[in-house]
Amino acid sequence: MAAVAAANVGDAVAYGADELTRRALDGIRAASGAAAALLVFNGTAANVLGISLLLRPYEGVVCADSSHLNTDECGAAERVLGCKLLPVPAADGKLTPEAVATRLAGRGDEHHVQARVVQLAQLTEVGTCYSLAELKAIREYCREHDLLVYLDGARIANAAAHLGCTLADLAACADILSFGGTKNGALGVEAVLVMTEDLAAPAAYLRKQQMQLSSKMRFLAAQMDALLTDDLWLRNARHANAMAARLATGVAGVPGVRLAYPADGNGVFAELSADRARALQADWTFHVWSAGGDGRCVVRWMTAFDTTAADVDALVAAVAAAS
Repeated sequence: MAAVAAANVGDAVAYGADELTRRALDGIRAASGAAAALLVFNGTAANVLGISLLLRPYEGVVCADSSHLNTDECGAAERVLGCKLLPVPAADGKLTPEAVATRLAGRGDEHHVQARVVQLAQLTEVGTCYSLAELKAIREYCREHDLLVYLDGARIANAAAHLGCTLADLAACADILSFGGTKNGALGVEAVLVMTEDLAAPAAYLRKQQMQLSSKMRFLAAQMDALLTDDLWLRNARHANAMAARLATGVAGVPGVRLAYPADGNGVFAELSADRARALQADWTFHVWSAGGDGRCVVRWMTAFDTTAADVDALVAAVAAAS
C-alpha cells in the first residue's frame, strides 16, 4: 500500500509506458527468465490470457478435475475463449504423464477436440506441491507429445518457499505461467510470464481484447515492484507456509481431526465432523471444501503473510474445544 501511495505522486505516461512499470517488468523477467511479462488485475484473467496464447480454436486443455480453472472460474476459459477443458481425476490435485495420456485419444481425428495444453497449478487447489522432478517429468512428456504447458502460479511463491527453489526453476517447467501477487500480500495484481518470444508476439493485443490493460498501469506495477524488492514475495510466502505448518501440527493432534492432504504451502485441509465445522463457523470464517454422507467434511484453512502464531494457536484451541 505504501508503494501504491508513492506511485500516486506526480504524473506518469499511461498504459505501462512509465518507468515504474518498466522496472517491475524488468524485475520479474530477470527473476523468472521469461521473455515477456504482462500485468493483469486478477488470477482468472491471468489464466485466461495465458491459455489464450497457447490455443487454437479447435484445441483443448487437459487439467486436474479439481483445478481452479475447472471448478472456480465460472467457466471463464470456456466462455471467453470457447475452448474445451479436458479434466482428469487427480486425488491429490496433481497431474502425471500417465494421467495426461488418458485425454489424448482422438488426436489427429477431425471429429475430436485436439488436446494441446496441459494446465498445472503450483500449488494445487488442494494445497499440494509438485516437486521439481514431477514438473520436469510432465514437461518432458509434453515436449515428446507436442503439448504445451501452462502453470497457474496463483500460489507459486508458496511453492518456491516449500521447495527452496528459485522462481526461474519453476518457470523453466512451463511455456507460460502466472505469478500471483493477490494471494501473497498485494492489493490486486498478477503477472503473466511468457517464456519465449514467439508465444509473446500476440500477448499485448489479447490482453487489451480481454479487458486487462490498465490505463494507470503504474498502480499495478507498484505492487509487483514492492513484492520483488528484497524478495518480499518469498518472505511473505515463507511466513504463510510456516504458519500453515504450525496449524497443521496443532490440529493433527486433536482427537477426531485428521489432515486430508499434506500441508505443503499455506493451506491446511482438515477432515472433521460436520457438527464441529458448523460450531467453529460461528466465530471463524472458512470454506467447507467437501462433505460426505457420513457426517464428516473437509474444511480449508488458509494462512497469509500477516497470520500470527497467536492466530494459529487460537484456532487450534477452538478446534479442540468444539464438538
